[in-house]
Amino acid sequence: MRNAMKGLALALVVVFAFTSCAKQPAQQMDAANAAIQAVYDAKGGVYAAEELSKLKGDLQAATDEINAQSKKFFKKYGPAKEMLAQVVADAEAVKALIPGRIEEARMAAETAIVDAKTAWEEAKALLAKAPAGKGSKADIEAMKSDLAGLEAAMAEVQGVFEAEDYFGAKDKAMAVKDKAAAISEQVQAAIAKVRR
Repeated sequence: MRNAMKGLALALVVVFAFTSCAKQPAQQMDAANAAIQAVYDAKGGVYAAEELSKLKGDLQAATDEINAQSKKFFKKYGPAKEMLAQVVADAEAVKALIPGRIEEARMAAETAIVDAKTAWEEAKALLAKAPAGKGSKADIEAMKSDLAGLEAAMAEVQGVFEAEDYFGAKDKAMAVKDKAAAISEQVQAAIAKVRR
């Protein structure tokens, strides 16, 4: 009788151990989803796209583990809980990186805008010195028109910057700088041609 009681007690402990791990980690899954959403909300899709992709992959791996365990008779959700806790920790770390990346992108965009304005002003000043000869009048008018277009593009760059699309502002500013530099080269070539 005593052995039967010990056996029953042992069996209850074993059953309790298996059933205590048998509950799906719904709260941990919700916490992981909320942590990833917080990264999205902090503009992680723009400034931490690679890390966000990894987080989503890790969450999917945890979900796959939960689904695999749910099909078993003796379910062990411990590894899935650990995976979900890691997703939450990683998401918080990624979210902490984003403000620095935003500031870095903002500063790079500001630098590109200053460079573009400088290039535009240099092209405008050079164009004012361009030789207005018989054959170059049409070229000068075309370049003046191009510069006016670049001035409008600079206003657009500023609007994109103010909308906090720093990558877009930087790209547009670099395009303006390149076009202004091309105009400056054309004017310098025309000046050199006249001097010969």
